[in-house]
Amino acid sequence: MRAEQLLRRYLEQRRELGEQDLVLDGLTVDQVMHVLGARARMPSPPPAAERPVSTRVAESATDAGWRELLEAPPAESRVNEVGVAQSAKLHPSATAIFETPELDAVAALVRECTRCPLYRSATHPVPGEGNANARLMCVGEAPGAQEDASGRPFVGQAGQLLTKILGAIKLQREDVFIANVLKHRPPGNRNPLPNEVEACSPYLVRQIQLIRPSVILALGTFAAQTLLETKLSIGKLRGTIHQYHDIPVVVTYHPAALLRNPAWKRSTWEDVQLARRILDSASA
Repeated sequence: MRAEQLLRRYLEQRRELGEQDLVLDGLTVDQVMHVLGARARMPSPPPAAERPVSTRVAESATDAGWRELLEAPPAESRVNEVGVAQSAKLHPSATAIFETPELDAVAALVRECTRCPLYRSATHPVPGEGNANARLMCVGEAPGAQEDASGRPFVGQAGQLLTKILGAIKLQREDVFIANVLKHRPPGNRNPLPNEVEACSPYLVRQIQLIRPSVILALGTFAAQTLLETKLSIGKLRGTIHQYHDIPVVVTYHPAALLRNPAWKRSTWEDVQLARRILDSASA
């Protein structure tokens, strides 16, 4: 993929999250998008014949999509999207991840992980934390600066807001499990690259398999698109109960986006209420 295409995709995703300013020679996000000829571009809806995303079921770890990953031979190096060779010592193997018997073992593998180059620039891995029997699982994009420094997910301002959001639906952080798609922080909080997602996804899949939550709350565009295997915007994914395997998924804005756009808090309140209703109906 060309550098121009990468930049365009990055800007589109950041604009969906509500960002208006970008430190790039004084230009705003919209000005840069205009220069790239993508000012009005939004993700295209799927073809009419494609199954609606709200009814799509992501493949399990033992299905074809993950089977290819499991059986792939270890590679000495990989090439990322901008064509830079990255040495990757694929350890631990995906097979080992899927065979881990408990969450603590998954976290131990994350702490030793060198499956993609992100471990080199990160201060600490962030495996995720919470209740092993959680009925609600929150999934974000990747650790930020404070999470990287502490090794814990959602501990900065966005994390404090998430704690308040959970409290509003009568849940404590100790009641849920919180994780990210990526377990190491991308440099400068940039968007994850496909090879990084491929390398890291087995950890999240195994965590979901072990926890078996009643509901997954996908926080932000990237987490939602990764779990649901779609390119639809968060605006089109909100308000519908989706499915990851056989687990209901509710999509809402990332708490960091709410800090920049307080007007989205009402929509987020509607989303978490939907997740609460699913929890209540599952226990009835």
